[in-house]
Amino acid sequence: MNNFFILPVVSKPIRSQEHYDPMGIMNSLDSCSGPLLPRKLALIARALIGLAMLMLLDGPVHAAAESVVPSSSLPWWFWPLALFVTCFFIGIVAVPAGIGGGTLFVPIIGGFFPFHLDFVRGAGLLVALASALAAGPLLLRGGLASMRLALPLALLASISSIFGAMLGLAMPASTVQTLLGVIVLGIVVLMLTAKKSEFPHVAQPDRLSSALGIHGIFIDGASGQAINWQVHRTPTGLFIFLLIGVMAGMFGIGAGWANVPALNLLMGAPLKVSAGTSSLVLSLVDSSAAWVYINRGAVLPMIAVPSVVGMMAGAKIGARLLNVLKGSVIRKMVIGLLLFAGFRALLKGLGIWV
Repeated sequence: MNNFFILPVVSKPIRSQEHYDPMGIMNSLDSCSGPLLPRKLALIARALIGLAMLMLLDGPVHAAAESVVPSSSLPWWFWPLALFVTCFFIGIVAVPAGIGGGTLFVPIIGGFFPFHLDFVRGAGLLVALASALAAGPLLLRGGLASMRLALPLALLASISSIFGAMLGLAMPASTVQTLLGVIVLGIVVLMLTAKKSEFPHVAQPDRLSSALGIHGIFIDGASGQAINWQVHRTPTGLFIFLLIGVMAGMFGIGAGWANVPALNLLMGAPLKVSAGTSSLVLSLVDSSAAWVYINRGAVLPMIAVPSVVGMMAGAKIGARLLNVLKGSVIRKMVIGLLLFAGFRALLKGLGIWV
């Protein structure tokens, strides 16, 4: 058991066909989540028990932490605690912004924490997945997410995300870091220049969206009005989500930043429905790409467990703020964080700011 925590830290993720079962320890906890516990409590219990195991294994984890940061005088538990606190705040702002926790997680953690980028990308997919799953039930109950809109888009994006993950793991870390910085800065430009319409006007739905029954009604919490919505340009949207899936798997950033403009500006879904549906799409896309990273050994529990627990806790709060918080406030905060993290990732990949 001890070797499970040490080996992934001192070595890079497995990039050959050889692999091991990185979920073995957590699978042994299935007996703790029997039929007497509700499903949500069982998931939370598994995460908390995993975190407790990290804290109990003082010797092995301390040795592993020293191998990652040889010159650091900080105790081993500092990094898991810092990840938890950071991801808690990321989860709060990610859901109202509709960008997914991985979009903020990968550039911030990859740029300012001493972990190999492959581990960060693997954890980033799980973080984005946890954020989406934690917020999903609340968004569906509030009518801010549409299952009919999410499923066809997520199906194509899930397939392409697998190929994106395999491509990202085959590339050198410095190249991925540089491309990540370029992508993040591109996200900032997109968020600054893209015009978002809160209630786009769709005169007539296309044939494909009509056949799939993609339409609905939601109650706007700010105005109290019932909004009828429908979409168009569905074939183009399906193609765009194929490309979004490749980027999500390659960089582990979830791609919620691209989901919302595609749903809102291209297909004509209301802004809040776009943000809510983006979380459902992320939950399916990220789960597909995450298996590639797990199979290659690029998911480290010391990084993933505190990050996921913090993200789930923050996303619960973020989902409740979606109806009442001004989008402009969250938008400015996210743009500032991404701008700084994007420059950091770009300079780190080029070897200028290591």
